[in-house]
Amino acid sequence: MGSLEVFHRSTFTLAVEILPQVIRIGQIRSRMIKVTVTIRSLGHASFQIKAEGKVIYIDLKKYGKVIEATEKADVLLVTHAHADHCSAEKINKVRTKDTAVFAPKQSVSKIGGTVKTLKPNEEVIIGNIKVRAIEAYNIHRFRSTGKPWHPKGYGVGYLITIEDKTIYHAGDTDFIPEMKKLGHIDIALLPTGDKYTMDNIEAAEASLAINPKFVIPMHCWDTDPQEFKKRVETKSKVEVVLLKDGEEFKIS
Repeated sequence: MGSLEVFHRSTFTLAVEILPQVIRIGQIRSRMIKVTVTIRSLGHASFQIKAEGKVIYIDLKKYGKVIEATEKADVLLVTHAHADHCSAEKINKVRTKDTAVFAPKQSVSKIGGTVKTLKPNEEVIIGNIKVRAIEAYNIHRFRSTGKPWHPKGYGVGYLITIEDKTIYHAGDTDFIPEMKKLGHIDIALLPTGDKYTMDNIEAAEASLAINPKFVIPMHCWDTDPQEFKKRVETKSKVEVVLLKDGEEFKIS
């Protein structure tokens, strides 16, 4: 496992210019190379990402239909503490002493062991993998008490960059202003299930704003992903990929 450095995005350029050793030449190539990334749906909002011999898991969950994760993890990411996104049991099955685990502070004690927290706009570099935390919160969906299901500061999404490919896992969120400033995205993983997150209509609007090459709906519950696909593809060049549990998608 490569060295690990965490820093705020606003200091990234300065850190590289003044302290180039932060990047660890020899572990991260000076030039990005074209890589193949495989994304496998493990159900709901859980995914396995593989590239360059590395294995990343996002939001391994506890209940419902579960595609078991078996390969050991290099990186484990948790967007928030809800049980359909964070299972200590599932995490520890694929965790090793060298696995880098990142989760919001509300999830740390639930997971146990060494867990680091990335605040929105903070980044971490592990070998040739860069992870940046992104805001994720509700502005339209509330509990009966009037509080949002996912208040700002409770959870995050993640931007995962491996060489020339960037994947965005939005976490549980509505269409929020921060999505318009993400930059280049190859694959966006967006929730479409309504009640707790965006619905098909709002997620389609988010897709147009983010403008990734591909978008994969997740956290769909009982909504129709075909409706989402139609709304996105009739208004943009974004390609919608519908994955059943256990299916894979590759991008080169």
